[in-house]
Amino acid sequence: MKILHLVQPVEGGVARVVVDLVRAQVRAGLRPVVACPPDGPLAARASAAGAEVHDWRAVRDPGPGLAREIAGARSLVREHRPQVVHAHSAKAGLAGRMAVRGRIPTVFQPHAWSFEAVRGGTACTALKWERFGTRWADRVLCVSASERLAGERAGIAARWSVIHNGIDLAHFRPAGPRDRAAARAALGLPDGPPLLVCVGRLSQQKGQDVLLEAWRTMRPGAARLALVGSGPEEARLREAAPADVLFAGAADDVRPWIHAADALVLPSRWEGMALAPLEAMACGRPVVMTNVAGARESLPPGQDAHCLVPPDDPAALAAALTALLSDPALRTRLGLAAQFHARAVFDVRRTAAEVTRLYQELVHPSGTTTRERTER
Repeated sequence: MKILHLVQPVEGGVARVVVDLVRAQVRAGLRPVVACPPDGPLAARASAAGAEVHDWRAVRDPGPGLAREIAGARSLVREHRPQVVHAHSAKAGLAGRMAVRGRIPTVFQPHAWSFEAVRGGTACTALKWERFGTRWADRVLCVSASERLAGERAGIAARWSVIHNGIDLAHFRPAGPRDRAAARAALGLPDGPPLLVCVGRLSQQKGQDVLLEAWRTMRPGAARLALVGSGPEEARLREAAPADVLFAGAADDVRPWIHAADALVLPSRWEGMALAPLEAMACGRPVVMTNVAGARESLPPGQDAHCLVPPDDPAALAAALTALLSDPALRTRLGLAAQFHARAVFDVRRTAAEVTRLYQELVHPSGTTTRERTER
């Protein structure tokens, strides 16, 4: 089965989701084709994962280039004749669905809703896109039940599927004290003090400004905070950060930072289901998250009280982090439970198998004729 993945400029978690998915699809005998801009990190990584990669010059934002992007997507469909088109994120989702218009089974995966990322008139426009485009999606694929619920509450009438994100468990293995010491030595970090790590694009979405506000009110002692990532808010965050906060920059492989950490934090304002917490948990690290889409579904049962706080609440975040950083036994207990949970639930091979079953269901639906599809 040939799958055409249409992807707008992405980085961070969405890029990792696509790369991990196509790698698993190649191993399972599928033929993934990734169409994306050539100048971002995704093209090289998808190619290394075994996908056939082609240039699709799309941008993230709306504008006069949409017609060209639709034409480009239509040309790719004609050239490659995929059995399924899988469009990732809002702009690629709109262009891809308008290019195909239901003639080929089409999956749209929002990777968090675009209308949650903006305000005012732009949010209204983004929501109109989503409501308009759903007529040409055979399935809207959400990574958490709460992401689906947000879409339903926004009035998006879709045929829904929910398949949780997965991670490469062979890469994100359990890490003990020796792994922590080795990672810190490799990163040039002291071995003793507790280290809190936040992995994510430096952006409004990821909420590092809330984390810095919380950190200023804490009394972390010798504990350190490291922000791993880059992004549009970096200069503003550096200006606001206390002097002891480490800005580590973007990392192609975040595993050394997870191994070096005593705990992870992700203070996002919105998500679908973030990857960084799953990766940290698979390595045996406890994670404090904001209660946004996918967070509660990520955590093991019984950890909400310790690990889940409201978004945009520096005081609640500070309290949860203080409790965790001051209690090594609690960190160990939560980390072990998180490790077992992540490794049982969030294997990317399972995710890929469920996505393949979805494709097969769409390619071979019961009771749908070719004539019905071409007339949609």
